[in-house]
Amino acid sequence: MSKVLGISAFYHDSAAALVIDGKIIAAVQEERFTREKHTADFPINSIKYCLEEAGLAVDELDAIVFYDKPLLKFERLLETYYAFSPKGLFSFVKAIPVWLKEKMFLKKQIFDGLKEVGPYTKKQVRLLFQEHHLSHAASAFFASPFEKAAILTIDGVGEWSTASIGIGEGNNISFLKEMHFPHSVGLLYSAFTYFLGFKVNSGEYKLMGLAPYGVSGSEETEGFKKTIKSTLVDIKEDGSIWLDQSYFNYATGLKMAKDTKWEKLFGFPVRRDESKLEQHHCNLALAIQEVTEEIVLKLAKHAKEVTNTTNLCMAGGVALNCVANGKLIRSDIFENIYIQPAAGDAGGALGAALGAYHIYFEKDRAFTKMDIMEGAYLGPNFSEKEISTMSKKAKAVYTKHESFDTLVKEVASKIADGQVVGWFQDRMEFGPRALGNRSILADARDPKMQKKLNLQIKYREGFRPFAPSVLQEDKNEFFDLNIDSPYMLMVAPVNKSRRKPLPKGYETGTLWERLYSERSDVQSITHLDFSARIQTVHKNTNYKYWALINAFKKQTGYGLLVNTSFNVRGEPIVCTPYDAYRCFMSTEMDYLVINDFVYFKKDQPDWEKPEKWRVKFKQD
Repeated sequence: MSKVLGISAFYHDSAAALVIDGKIIAAVQEERFTREKHTADFPINSIKYCLEEAGLAVDELDAIVFYDKPLLKFERLLETYYAFSPKGLFSFVKAIPVWLKEKMFLKKQIFDGLKEVGPYTKKQVRLLFQEHHLSHAASAFFASPFEKAAILTIDGVGEWSTASIGIGEGNNISFLKEMHFPHSVGLLYSAFTYFLGFKVNSGEYKLMGLAPYGVSGSEETEGFKKTIKSTLVDIKEDGSIWLDQSYFNYATGLKMAKDTKWEKLFGFPVRRDESKLEQHHCNLALAIQEVTEEIVLKLAKHAKEVTNTTNLCMAGGVALNCVANGKLIRSDIFENIYIQPAAGDAGGALGAALGAYHIYFEKDRAFTKMDIMEGAYLGPNFSEKEISTMSKKAKAVYTKHESFDTLVKEVASKIADGQVVGWFQDRMEFGPRALGNRSILADARDPKMQKKLNLQIKYREGFRPFAPSVLQEDKNEFFDLNIDSPYMLMVAPVNKSRRKPLPKGYETGTLWERLYSERSDVQSITHLDFSARIQTVHKNTNYKYWALINAFKKQTGYGLLVNTSFNVRGEPIVCTPYDAYRCFMSTEMDYLVINDFVYFKKDQPDWEKPEKWRVKFKQD
């Protein structure tokens, strides 16, 4: 029996994952415990959870694997500053002491962190370091159902690599091509995230959500695309890119782009946090989204050429761009595509564990028709006693259902009546998406629900779209999607039969006029371009969630719900029953369901005082 713990930490999205004999026992992000979104702290709580789930101590592990190689990163830092000298002296002086303290002595930091987990004998700990893009590649390929596949990883930067094309076969991964820093698709997209007023390393999905508000094919959008491709990025036929570093500041500076040069290039200043969104912001978002899609498609096409395989596995932060993923699916470059649901750095912890298990320990894989991710439900769950104890401490009022059938019928009825429900069940999801175990649910038919969820529940920007969870067997009734999308990683069009005629002057209306124009009979999950980011819900993977949506279908004829993550803006997805109750009480949610405990807002003490329960989170 081989027991391998993978760790990611010290950059962003710290996490831990435990693999025993090729099976994923547990995987979780540290942010869920500390309540600090995207925390980079050593994942003490995550490791404790993983070991408790298996009943293991640190000493009993066969290996602990870190998800990248810090010495190679340090080499890149030094060589970059040397190449760009004397520019960046100020940031060099700031960065080097941090690197010397935190990164060069990483082994000591890891061993010190493990002491916080529990007692162990240092000599018995086998500590391994795996290259960043190998961790990404392993997280996708070894989790996939494919015996052989091309592997495409795309992110900001690992040690040197910013993208890689490889091939996986059996328990082996070989890299065929790499793109190196400072030329990076992920950093290019993040530079636009910064310029358009969102936070780098967390706001990229907002940029993706803003893009459909741009006017496709308009003179301004096409002009922006031409400017990007003629000035900032040279895109080669194989998908590799060259970025003109005179416009960027991430290599040696303290921010992504050079404001003055970008303002001259695009004709408007860098957008500041929370300032008004104008049409030119939307058009620029669409332009960089379409440029990114072009690059991803060319990389995939080249991966197909050099590997001659029918399957593709993807990971890295750019693999979370579900609009690009949808275009890739419809391109038919590959017959089958598998994307790691925790494609970012958190998933690197899982890839570190899987990579060491199969490559370092040379263990064979066991193949099944499904992936090995268990639906990504790999986090903590909570007993009836723990839920009951929380309720007593919070003075919460609840009813407890003895029949699951009765429970889902009642909850479905509440949703159909326009109520918003916090739905908390069993094991927490691993990765950035809530997939029906830590979700806020609502009726997709309600044309006012998108606005209500954004402004009264999530307390976030009003333009943000919402995703549908649809019964796997009903997906073609609503969407033009010929594959399953269990991890909410694909965007596809809403069927034309569902769409409503647009009003006169729609194209020239303001962002908000277009947003609140009815577009379909499932308005609250239909984005401005008639697209939706889809989760297909499978009876065998998550029966409880499937049964709830099926009960809703029996009552309404619609086998889908709005599904958004159970949190407010700036907060990580809730982990514990108390997290869920506090979040429920601090918002205008109507009902909370924790396993078979049901809480009605107006039954709760001080239900009219949400400020009592609010926690101030950093804005994301």
